[in-house]
Amino acid sequence: MRTETLTFDTANGAASAYIAMPDADTDKAVILIHEWWGLNDHVKDIAGRYADEGFVCIAPDLYRGVVTKDPEEASRLMHGLAIEDGLDTIKHAIAAARVAYGITHFGITGYCMGGTFALHAACVLEGVSAAAPFYGDIPDDSVLEKLTVPTIFVSGTRDAWITPEKVAGLEDAAERFELPVTSAKYDADHAFFNNTRPEVYNETAAFDAWALVTGHFKDRL
Repeated sequence: MRTETLTFDTANGAASAYIAMPDADTDKAVILIHEWWGLNDHVKDIAGRYADEGFVCIAPDLYRGVVTKDPEEASRLMHGLAIEDGLDTIKHAIAAARVAYGITHFGITGYCMGGTFALHAACVLEGVSAAAPFYGDIPDDSVLEKLTVPTIFVSGTRDAWITPEKVAGLEDAAERFELPVTSAKYDADHAFFNNTRPEVYNETAAFDAWALVTGHFKDRL
C-alpha cells in the first residue's frame, strides 16, 4: 500500500483528499467520508484497510485541514459545513480521481457526519455505484426518493442520535419508494465502528459490519 494527497478545485476553493492505493492496479474506488472530528488518523487507518482489500480509497477533507478532538468544536464544524459545500467537495474528488487514477467504479461510505454525506451523495451525485453509510442522518423524502444505487445502511440500536425511530423512517421510505436499501442493525452505540473510542467501540459489530460492507463493494463495483 502507498498513500498520497490528491488536490483539486471546488466551488468553495481548493480542497484535497487522502489517497490509499492498493499494491495491485484497480479501477475501483471507495470514497470515505470522515466523522465530525475531521480527516484524522482513524479515518486514514480505515482508508488503508480499504486499500488492503484491493480498492483505491479516497478520503476527501470536507473541513479543509481542520481536525479536532473536542466534541464542542466538532459540533461547530459539522453544523458550519453546508451540505452543498460537502457534496461539491465529494463531487470534485470523484472527478479528480477519475482523471488521476483512471477510476471507473466508485462506492461511497462514511461514519457519523460522513454517513450523512455518503447517503445524501448516493442519492444526488452521478458516478456512484454503491453506498454503505454508517449511522448518518437521513435526508428527507425529496432526496431519498432519488436513490437508485444499492445501499447498506448500518446503524446501532442503542444510538441516541440516529435512533431506531429514524432508521425505521428510512426503512419505511425504502418500502414506499421501492429503494434498493438494506438495513443492517447492531446492538451497539453510535460510532461503534471507531476502535479509537473504547467507550463505544463494539468489536463484534465492527468486524461483522466491515465484512458486510467490503463484500457489498466487491459485489457491486
